[in-house]
Amino acid sequence: MKSKLLVSVEGIEEPAWLSRAEDFLSAVLEKRNHGDWELSVLFCSDDKIRALNRDFRGKDSATDVLSFELGTVYEDEDGNSRYAAGDIAVSVDFLFKNAADFKVSPDEELKRLLIHGILHLEGMDHGENHIGDAVYCDMISLQERLLADFASFSIIEEN
Repeated sequence: MKSKLLVSVEGIEEPAWLSRAEDFLSAVLEKRNHGDWELSVLFCSDDKIRALNRDFRGKDSATDVLSFELGTVYEDEDGNSRYAAGDIAVSVDFLFKNAADFKVSPDEELKRLLIHGILHLEGMDHGENHIGDAVYCDMISLQERLLADFASFSIIEEN
């Protein structure tokens, strides 16, 4: 069974790369064995993500990505059991700021944010572990490994 994606745009012009983002999400979900997942993804402005962050997390500031876990199993119209994982919101404004600040391509940063959102919907968090004096986060380590696995996948094509 193939994952079901509901992708929308709010507060920004529809990006030319939107369908490639859907393909990327499908590929990541397949790699993570989430073929039964239903996932909603919103690409939006800083203003929209700030409102979501304020209304749902009590933080009156824009951020790069938010995940809202639903975690409900239901039967779809074909009689298949589906897992409604939840929602991911990505600020496209913040995405481009992050890319410039971290000196990475917008394509790499978008992939990182989408993977990050999926891992949160899997129940992962930013919990830190200490190995000697170094701080280590299992979620971020996995995120970066997945990002490396999809290095050749291009969402935002460079001009």
